[in-house]
Amino acid sequence: MNLVKNKNLFIIMLFLCLASIGYAQDRMPPIPTADLTSDQAGAVAQLVEARGYGPQGPWISLLRSPEVLNRARAMGDYMRYNTSLTPRLSEFVILMTASEWGQTYEWYAHHQIALDAGLDRGIVVALAQGQPLEGLAEDEELLYDFFSELNDDRSVSDSTYARMINMFGEKGVIDTVGIIGYYTLLAMAMNTAQTPAPGPSDPELEPR
Repeated sequence: MNLVKNKNLFIIMLFLCLASIGYAQDRMPPIPTADLTSDQAGAVAQLVEARGYGPQGPWISLLRSPEVLNRARAMGDYMRYNTSLTPRLSEFVILMTASEWGQTYEWYAHHQIALDAGLDRGIVVALAQGQPLEGLAEDEELLYDFFSELNDDRSVSDSTYARMINMFGEKGVIDTVGIIGYYTLLAMAMNTAQTPAPGPSDPELEPR
């Protein structure tokens, strides 16, 4: 009897340990093609046409509400590829959002893109580890201030707003808000669904 109890205790402790390091069960795994509704199949077809690939990452959970997927994908077509921010700055904002939400899939998908776009590796490592950012360029420091105020204070100071307008214009301000909001939506969906990252990242995003 003691052996059975000890075995059961070991299994419980192992499960809790695995969950604590990010191996929690995926709550919304891919839906088999045969089980898709007509609306879901239509959303998949539009995703493939627009992006060239089927459901992965956030699209797997969002497919549970195909209209949300369609609307999010359409917004993402702009937020991911066509905003007024340069790729370096856009990816910086995306990584700040992934770090803020502890979102490993989002981090996995964008950390190398950010590095390839010219974001300094030291900045990426600091974001991954939740450390203070050092050596930021002027535009990066401004976006960091804007992001921090918007997330921490739920508002933006007059001085930061004026600096943003001066550097990026009104369009750039709204594009930045859009990137933060869009990738926050994806992070929230994947955190809810416990969507796993498909592989390791370098650097890895440390648990928050």
